[in-house]
Amino acid sequence: MLIPTDLPRRFLAPWLLGAALSAGAAQASDLPVATPADHGIDPGHLTALSAWLREDGLDVRSLLVIKDGELVFERYTDGLTRNHNYELYSVTKTVTALLAGMLIEDGKITLDEDIASVISDYRPDLAERVADMDDIELRHVLSMSSGLAYDFAPEGDPIYYGADDRLDLIADTPTRFAPGSDFEYTDVNPVFAAAMLDAASDVPLPEYAAERLFEPMGMEHYAWQRADDRGLVSAGWGLRLRPVDLAKLGMLLINDGQWQGEQLVPADWIARMTTPQAVRDFGYYLWRQHIVDTEMSYDMMGFKGQFVTALPEHDTVVVMTGMLPIDGGLRHAKNVRLFRDIVNDYVLPALDAETAEAEVAQEALEAELAASLASHPEPGVFVDPTDEPQR
Repeated sequence: MLIPTDLPRRFLAPWLLGAALSAGAAQASDLPVATPADHGIDPGHLTALSAWLREDGLDVRSLLVIKDGELVFERYTDGLTRNHNYELYSVTKTVTALLAGMLIEDGKITLDEDIASVISDYRPDLAERVADMDDIELRHVLSMSSGLAYDFAPEGDPIYYGADDRLDLIADTPTRFAPGSDFEYTDVNPVFAAAMLDAASDVPLPEYAAERLFEPMGMEHYAWQRADDRGLVSAGWGLRLRPVDLAKLGMLLINDGQWQGEQLVPADWIARMTTPQAVRDFGYYLWRQHIVDTEMSYDMMGFKGQFVTALPEHDTVVVMTGMLPIDGGLRHAKNVRLFRDIVNDYVLPALDAETAEAEVAQEALEAELAASLASHPEPGVFVDPTDEPQR
């Protein structure tokens, strides 16, 4: 890459950042890049957003905005690049739900199939222990309405870390309410979901995901880690994707399962996923109107600050990865509240504002993005080895 020698010093760092992003955009697998003003978006709001995060030392490792299928805002910190991937935690669940719809379309499984029947064939050694789960169907584990009440250890539960056999750990899980009658967000559900979908597919679930979803969408550096010693991944955590590939998933929801003209996920399944099931704000492993309540939003949320929000009315997707505080509970953890502020107080106003002095505003935005890239925010939550960005 040739570096121009006639640029003023204060513009050199932004130029380098822009050149790096343009080089990444040249990859056919990535999204096309545009400036905010190209789509009528005010760069000033995005500059203010980035400055707030940087000045407050918030560990937002990536933050992207996609409008009309083009990447208009791409922010990283601590020298990270587009090609780093991240542990997504519960965003993994939404990907699992997409795969479930594909397997249903393939005729491999139905929403009516129950844990007892599927697991008894998949793991005959556990048949007796899951026999009383014959009324818990795939629909229940995907909608967090199974009633299963696994007794989680307060720290270091083996269901998350170092499990020899996750299914063996949860096979005796009792229920606290009738399946389908209530909602309880618990990570015993995605373990059963992973086993049921793994049993239904002709190949291990990560291989099915790569063949049917990741590769067709041009994703790179993906990995589904943290399998147990028998090779079974969880459907609730362990998936690693780049932020730009997370954005593609948001676009897939907005476009009713289509990607570049190809129907990857059935449109009727996207409609089911995005329809409330056991509670008003949760479909099949997908939150809705949880980040934005003034218009429809489809929301993927992961522990410690991993988010994707798709806004169909604006044809916009917002992606964030980070290490942010978790206090406050499932629906209102501090990282959730911070992301709500990002989307509602900065991104939506930027989308709806009238742009002015776009060229000057773009220069200010590029300077701010360069400053953010050079910043080194401290994590706002404990960091596990899997939390480190990878390439």
